[in-house]
Amino acid sequence: MPMEVKWPFPSRRGLSWTVTSALVTGVVGVYSRIWTKYMNRLLVHNKEDLYKAIERRPQGKPLLTVANHQSCMDDPHIWGVLELKHLWSIRKMRWTPAAADICFTKELHSRFFSLGKCVPVCRGDGVYQKGMDFLLEKLNHGDWVHFFPEGKVNMTQEYMRLKWGIGRLITECALNPIVLPLWHVGFCDVLPNNPPYYPRLGKRITVFVGKPFTLEQLVSQLRAENRSPMEMRKALTDRIQEELWKLKGLAEAAHRRYHGPRGPGRP
Repeated sequence: MPMEVKWPFPSRRGLSWTVTSALVTGVVGVYSRIWTKYMNRLLVHNKEDLYKAIERRPQGKPLLTVANHQSCMDDPHIWGVLELKHLWSIRKMRWTPAAADICFTKELHSRFFSLGKCVPVCRGDGVYQKGMDFLLEKLNHGDWVHFFPEGKVNMTQEYMRLKWGIGRLITECALNPIVLPLWHVGFCDVLPNNPPYYPRLGKRITVFVGKPFTLEQLVSQLRAENRSPMEMRKALTDRIQEELWKLKGLAEAAHRRYHGPRGPGRP
């Protein structure tokens, strides 16, 4: 399905683009920090591993974070867990795919989301499309890319097969990215999936950061077995799903403990 607007990223992004992008990313990040951390009740588990991956991973080493998708504003709200030094660093902040049929339907919207380091992907166009190529290029440059691999808001919050695009990125990335899973609870209360659509106050949020890992050994094994690209994408996506799904029960248990009747999250 073709985009309704032109491709938003210039072939060469000069100083003006970089400064404007830093401003957009920083302002949206500050909003997210205020709304998530101060206007609601937030618990973050293991944020140290997230900060370390953003700040102190080896130079040129890409970072690939993955998370469940509860609400259409999970991004940017989830990045309210970051520090200001992260939010105002255009070099360190994430790239992320965004639905072209929602975020890139008008030139003004396209400009805003692209300056915020969102990359258009077209539903139904498969793993080989311009947006995915762009994100692969960013990983091969050592950047941070964030994915919601369920591919859409999971309104029932039930088990959903992850999209294979994430497997393609790992298969074809030349630099063996660090993979860091996150599971969050409560963002669908901050911005419900039913009208009226506006962010709420005083809700309970938990962000559970998992442990970083790599898939280098699995990639090597699959290549040694001469697996097809499709088989590799499936195997790598399945492994990420396994690691991500492990966090669900832990995050929900932490959410109940902290935000329960006797927890410090209660007023």
